[in-house]
Amino acid sequence: MYLPQHFAQTDAQALHALMREYPLATLVSVQDGAPTADHLPLEFDAQTNTLRGHVARANPLWRVAAGQPVLAVFTGPQAYVTPSWYPSKAATHKVVPTWNYTVVHAHGVLRVVEDAPWLHALVSGLTEHHEAQRDSPWAVSDAPDDFVQQLLRAIVGIQIPVQRLLGKWKISQNRSEADRLGVAAGLSQGPEEARTMAALMRKPPA
Repeated sequence: MYLPQHFAQTDAQALHALMREYPLATLVSVQDGAPTADHLPLEFDAQTNTLRGHVARANPLWRVAAGQPVLAVFTGPQAYVTPSWYPSKAATHKVVPTWNYTVVHAHGVLRVVEDAPWLHALVSGLTEHHEAQRDSPWAVSDAPDDFVQQLLRAIVGIQIPVQRLLGKWKISQNRSEADRLGVAAGLSQGPEEARTMAALMRKPPA
């Protein structure tokens, strides 16, 4: 990833938080000599510095990429930036559109887990986490046990001990303070994701 120093995010807590809030990762591996991307939610465990998830047993990823380096890409808030939001536009007109975004790259070696109790605990924990805000949360135990066991046999667990994390917060740090505030003001009038980016831009640097 091209990473100019002024866009580098090195705060581990910020990187971990993005992976937890936006868990749907793009998992890049090499299969048959070509890059391949799978899209799947991955759970990050900060205590063990490990990503965990599962794939369909029919997916060749777990057979081909086992023991190989992989890259998990987590994408956070992003938004288009019009140059019309820059106060400097009126003075110089030397401005162009851009795109603000946040992203985390997690590098590691993929491991396979076929242990049924491990898989049951994984899917139960993921379900509990993502159902927690519902008035009537659904639980894995709500489904018939024989049905659950059948589905568990159809998936394979994966673990990726994280060897390296790279974060890029491209949020107009290369612009003047006035231009940054202008962008934040413009984004704050947009849809939810744009407003999330605006709030992120207004945070003081770590």
